Amino acid sequence: MKILKNGGVTTPKGFRANGVASGIKRSGKPDLALITSDVPAVAAAVFTKNSIKAAPLLVSQKHLRDHKAQAIVVNSGNANCFTGQPGLAGARRTTEVVGRLLDIPCEDVVVTSTGIIGRPLPFQKIYKAAQGLVEGLSVHGGRKAAEAILTTDTCAKTAAVELALGGKKVTIGACAKGSGMIAPDMATMLAFITTDAAISAGMLKMALRQANDQSFNSITVDGCMSTNDMVVVMANGLAQNKPVVKAGKDLQAFVKALHYVCLDLAKKIVLDGEGATKFIDVRVCGARNERQARKAGLAIANSVLVKTAAFGSNPNWGRVAAAVGALGIARVTEENLKISFSDFARKDITINVDLNMGEAKAVVYTSDLSYEYVKINGEYN
Repeated sequence: MKILKNGGVTTPKGFRANGVASGIKRSGKPDLALITSDVPAVAAAVFTKNSIKAAPLLVSQKHLRDHKAQAIVVNSGNANCFTGQPGLAGARRTTEVVGRLLDIPCEDVVVTSTGIIGRPLPFQKIYKAAQGLVEGLSVHGGRKAAEAILTTDTCAKTAAVELALGGKKVTIGACAKGSGMIAPDMATMLAFITTDAAISAGMLKMALRQANDQSFNSITVDGCMSTNDMVVVMANGLAQNKPVVKAGKDLQAFVKALHYVCLDLAKKIVLDGEGATKFIDVRVCGARNERQARKAGLAIANSVLVKTAAFGSNPNWGRVAAAVGALGIARVTEENLKISFSDFARKDITINVDLNMGEAKAVVYTSDLSYEYVKINGEYN
């Protein structure tokens, strides 16, 4: 596997993208992105488990039932969530407009939004900007798309890798957004992945779930699950490798590469956490099973007291012990719980916890909690 510097969603063959300012954001910054495949693609996705789902997620879930997609349209600055029937209509109309301009079925368009919850979607702004959005599609437009999906993020997040499948060069590219309201459970965070690999819908879905569990589902910034979380991957097959249709070496290689891309983006989201000054790596071992290890890791990573201790460079192990103890695991006691830290004064911190109950382990990534986080979210409106 080869890491491609400065790569993104248009690095794989047959993908184009663009990002424009439609006027949704009062700042005038880009707020409308489009990612397209030149040919119909196999698609897979995972969505937030939040029972309050944004309108575009409901539309996209329906459109992806046939495991096909050819375009992803994203607006930022407005979550189009808790907006009732008008919100659903706006999401549907967005796919219809983009589908018509691209001359593809609207059912092959994935739609998503990110931003403030509860405000009506200004569909007319999207409608007016759509023509220019499509006309500006380019193989060099990946960066524009990555910037247009941002909200409180301070930087664009992209990644790309190259690997060999069946003697053919295959590429995976991606972009993501996320800074606050980060506690994915997917099965505000969005990730869009493209690949020119030829792979079946079943294998692509399996690969995405495996990569997602060990990356986006292993990060937390503030413990707040978004209503808009979505990870989507499109595979258009233009690398012309022998299609991956069953488990084996090719699938393993693809999953490994996809996991790298997802984890790279997940870490970048944590590093860009709202007001973050520290990157915290929570490593739990000695659990009965992986689920228990992950639960303990998340309890530590989501602890306000642990996060503020990290911000203050204060290695207060009692806060870690309290977070694990709050889970009520009977066999975890003062005698067998082991805790160790790296230097809390450094920007990168590691917290090691051994439950001494079994062989399972898990890693969770998070950031500290600073004054700036409170300021950003106190003013977010």
